Amino acid sequence: MTALADARAGFPQALAHEWIKFRSVRSLVLTTVATAAVPVLGAVFVAATGSLQPDDTVLGGSLSLSVVAQILAAVVGALVITGEYGSGTIRSTFAATPRRATVLAAKAALLAGLTYALALVSCALAYLVGDALLEEGRYAQGKLLPALFGIAASFAVAALLGLAVGTLVRHSAGAVTAVIGVLLLPSLLGPLFGDAQRWVAGISPTAALQKLTQTSDATAETVGSLGPWPSLLLVAGYTAALLLLAAGALRGRDA
Repeated sequence: MTALADARAGFPQALAHEWIKFRSVRSLVLTTVATAAVPVLGAVFVAATGSLQPDDTVLGGSLSLSVVAQILAAVVGALVITGEYGSGTIRSTFAATPRRATVLAAKAALLAGLTYALALVSCALAYLVGDALLEEGRYAQGKLLPALFGIAASFAVAALLGLAVGTLVRHSAGAVTAVIGVLLLPSLLGPLFGDAQRWVAGISPTAALQKLTQTSDATAETVGSLGPWPSLLLVAGYTAALLLLAAGALRGRDA
């Protein structure tokens, strides 16, 4: 009973430590702020330039730069742990919380909660801005709900994917490069796979996001044949598997 109580007590403490560390690292804070700001700035830019296609939606147009913001969320996820490896503070973290899986779980909980909340507010605001600035009646509105909750979830999943990759790679430059590759390469390399393009292109978090935003660019050839919610579940599933793999690697390697 004592060991179980200690384990349960360790997670809230680890979560509190992670929050303190997160808000004290300027690069993490600035990148997180940029993640929240980009969708809104994108909505203003699209409305100002009139660059939407006639068959696009207000929701899709307003969130035109949401893929960029999702990439930034994944970068934040990677830097949350690679930054500690780079500075050597990961040793102090493991000394304070010897259960390494608890450390990873605390980082994951912080990232998922913070990213989800910020993305939900940011993307909702971007939609409102786009709706106010775009010419009324020219574009279909798109279905904001429940898509908005899935959009925010796709940001959280991307951040967790970044955390998993960062835990496995441990170097900031390598982890950032790898996670950006996971997000972008499926759609770029899809045409090389012929008839399998729609399946290859649909496995990235960006594909799920584009389907949820209902952009006119989200064709079966470019983002796969699965619907938006099954696509999001697929991405969440392999992200969870990668996090489990990262937890195993974290326990088996030296700091």
